[in-house]
Amino acid sequence: QVQLVESGGGLVQPGGSLRLSCAASRIIFSIYAMDWYRQAPGKQRELVATITSGGSTNYGDSVKGRFTISRDNAKNTVYLEMNSLKSEDTAVYYCSAKWGSNWYWGQGTQVTVSS
Repeated sequence: QVQLVESGGGLVQPGGSLRLSCAASRIIFSIYAMDWYRQAPGKQRELVATITSGGSTNYGDSVKGRFTISRDNAKNTVYLEMNSLKSEDTAVYYCSAKWGSNWYWGQGTQVTVSS
């Protein structure tokens, strides 16, 4: 059974930083495109960042210049470095893995930005 396990969420003050991790198991990690999504209360899930199997990245407009996605294929892990956090970044963050018709999700990790 494929598993994606997110970690690194928590409470941080505005302007602070967090690094999220997502560890994958039981997939050939290197061939999968990896995404970070987030969902705030009462809002739709939105795509935050994407990294392809080749390492190309793309970001949602609201996080460009503040967030960085990266991957370590040797560790089967994708990261999301979040800087200059704002209250509107508060959400549950999910990682996903996509390859062809295969699409898997993690359980999510809460990020709360508040003073």
